Amino acid sequence: MAGVTPLTPHGRFLHPPTPCVPLPRHFFMDERDAVRASMADPVRWHEDTEFEAESSYVRPGLSRQMLRRLRRGEWPPQAELDLHGLTKVEAKVELADFLLECKRRDARCVRIIHGKGLGSKNREPVLRTHVRHWLTQRDEVLAFVEARPVDGGSGAVIVLLKSRAR
Repeated sequence: MAGVTPLTPHGRFLHPPTPCVPLPRHFFMDERDAVRASMADPVRWHEDTEFEAESSYVRPGLSRQMLRRLRRGEWPPQAELDLHGLTKVEAKVELADFLLECKRRDARCVRIIHGKGLGSKNREPVLRTHVRHWLTQRDEVLAFVEARPVDGGSGAVIVLLKSRAR
């Protein structure tokens, strides 16, 4: 019994802790910065200029059947982003981070709530046009439609994203 070590007082063997796998923080930070840079808006938006927001979008070369399926709700949203109460700059950053996270998780269909503008100055939607414009600039966005009334109506969009394999 000379080479035997006694068990701990509770009678269980305590395994040594396994070392954590290091995460490449700089890789994720660089990827996040690249996504934010890709959201750079070449069009200058002015408060006094009014833009007509498209209620739907499909990437050129893709079937418009995709829009019909999105409108019918055939793809349930796998993630959701609510931009209520954010400024345009904050919303742009949140949208970039959200799309990056969706890409990482391979979410294909998401809902982005930008609001109807009922609480804003002049009761006009501030983010509606901007969010839709930003989405058309993103490579991972295949299509989007205005949400069904049950999903938020004109205050939200349903977005179809590329899969990781694509």
